[in-house]
Amino acid sequence: MMKNIKSTNTIKLLALLFISSLAFVGCSSDDDGHHDDHDHEEELITTVRYTLTNGTDIVTLEFQDLDGEGGADGTYDVSGPLTANTTYTGAIKLLNETENPADDITLEVEDEGDDHEFFYTSTISDITISKDDIDEDGNPIGIATTFVTGDAGTGSLTIELIHEPTKPNDGTSINAGGSTDVEVTFPIQVQ
Repeated sequence: MMKNIKSTNTIKLLALLFISSLAFVGCSSDDDGHHDDHDHEEELITTVRYTLTNGTDIVTLEFQDLDGEGGADGTYDVSGPLTANTTYTGAIKLLNETENPADDITLEVEDEGDDHEFFYTSTISDITISKDDIDEDGNPIGIATTFVTGDAGTGSLTIELIHEPTKPNDGTSINAGGSTDVEVTFPIQVQ
């Protein structure tokens, strides 16, 4: 009798693993930057610029990759350190600078706010970032933020734009679902 219970449990476990592996394969993302699981025309984003302002204390974090994926590596530029124990007003801008004049992709993200959300994650534990703008359903978008520093420290800030996230969500991109339109990580310093 004990042997039959073990065999039944083993069969159930194998069936569960088989079904899980099918689900994993079915949900795999397309690595070429195109997402076939939604009906939106993906725009080329060559530049991500996050500007943090407190009076005359302005820090700009910028990623730029003018030739897009597959060409030369993009560049990261952080204009300087953040000031400890300071509240900054944050604004993010996405551009396609292959167009002349540059196409402001941020406007499209704002217009389609219910289908987009920015997520900000810092490895410096004293930093808190709140999203100050909302979509038509009252859920956050994250184009406008309040960025608060704590004590001095060094780490990184990751900014992700998720298309068709679950809304509302827990505020993390890990549990938001959807697909990633852009993800960049900047080295930052608070002093």
